[in-house]
Amino acid sequence: MNRSTKTSLVKLMAGAAALTLTLAACGSEDDPAPATGQDTASPTEATGDGSTTPADETFAAAECTDKQSADNAFRIGGILPLSGNLAFLAPPEIAGIGVAVNEINAAGGVAGVDACYDIQDSGDSTDMSTSTAAAGALVRTNPSVVIGAASSSVSLNVVDTFTDERITQVSAANTASAMSGVSPFYFRTAPDDTVQGKVLGETIAQDGYSKLAFLVFSDTYGTGLRDTVQQNFEASGGTCTYGCKGEGDEWPAGQTIFSSDVTAALASKPDVIAIIAFDETKSILPELEAQGWDMSKTYFVDGNLNDYSADVEKGALEGAVGTLPGADPAQSYKDRANGWYQAIEGEELTGYSYSAEAYDAVMLSALAAIKGGDTRSQTVQKNLLAVSGATDGTQCTTFAECVALLEQGEEIHYTGPSGIGPLNDAHDPSRGFVGIYAFNAENQPEYQTVVEADSTSSAN
Repeated sequence: MNRSTKTSLVKLMAGAAALTLTLAACGSEDDPAPATGQDTASPTEATGDGSTTPADETFAAAECTDKQSADNAFRIGGILPLSGNLAFLAPPEIAGIGVAVNEINAAGGVAGVDACYDIQDSGDSTDMSTSTAAAGALVRTNPSVVIGAASSSVSLNVVDTFTDERITQVSAANTASAMSGVSPFYFRTAPDDTVQGKVLGETIAQDGYSKLAFLVFSDTYGTGLRDTVQQNFEASGGTCTYGCKGEGDEWPAGQTIFSSDVTAALASKPDVIAIIAFDETKSILPELEAQGWDMSKTYFVDGNLNDYSADVEKGALEGAVGTLPGADPAQSYKDRANGWYQAIEGEELTGYSYSAEAYDAVMLSALAAIKGGDTRSQTVQKNLLAVSGATDGTQCTTFAECVALLEQGEEIHYTGPSGIGPLNDAHDPSRGFVGIYAFNAENQPEYQTVVEADSTSSAN
């Protein structure tokens, strides 16, 4: 029998309350929601929550032309999963980039020139040739900044390419701890997995479970997050029964058949299973269901916190829990992101994972260029930490407001809808949020609460 939504939520909130002993918890003001050319926009007004409310904002595409480069524009390259097992993350990130570009151009651009974007397909870690080709194509365009990749393994594949060319890379979705301090030209606006791993490991223990099995793929992100979850679960008194660090039970990314993996995991007699994977989860869940697993005792992470209404029996996942780094953005931001995506792509967004982080990545990069006085990527790199608040500047929440302060010669602390703290010496957010979600009767994740925690990352 599945746990009821009510029972799950009671446990969830109790766990969140207990986490305040070691983490600073805060709630969202939003209602719970499913994790579902030059612009002519008008100026924006700060809402006080790190988001903006535009007055009669309109949207238009601002794709870069072949003639635009860092020499005459603020050229934003994107290396995002237009294909592969993380393709569901591309639309919200692209929307975040698009909304940011609209706002920047409406406020007069960057150092007197327009902002534009050029999104290339990163693919996924099953075929690194896609991201290798994309990185090469972006280098040839002389971008001001590159946003991406979504996969930490893909970023590891391309980070040296960008570093060698002195091109600033800012990922909105990389969470693997291995990315901390990996390059002087690499930054990220998503908190590293020391934060998500701590929250998830402690939440599972506080939900009353003592024996945990992992179904995890052999990916930098997967094994790194597994290690942190296991460490925190065991520190809370739990035991890992399968898929544990050092036991070699991981499977390669892109695997499609999981009968033997699920059989082995269930044979270890776990109380609960954590799946750390990407799109492979759509093949794992039916196998778990077929082998009689109580699906409500399944935990998910950011790589697979998705809508599974078409993959398993209705209600099967009701009460299951997942975590997603990042605060649930304000509804005003979601409306803008969805409005942009509808106007440009003709579709509605089905989720907002890492959208606010992508928006903030663009905003920080543009403000760094303005602070440095030009749109070259090296200038962005030299000033990114400062505009994020690392120099204790005046807090500002909109592009126009921050630009006005910079033009007055002030240091700034940009605070956007993702809610991250200043970037630290590892180029990670010094603090971040992890949202906790529970699956409803339609097998869709619904936001419940958020936990704030300081990052423990430091430069290598």
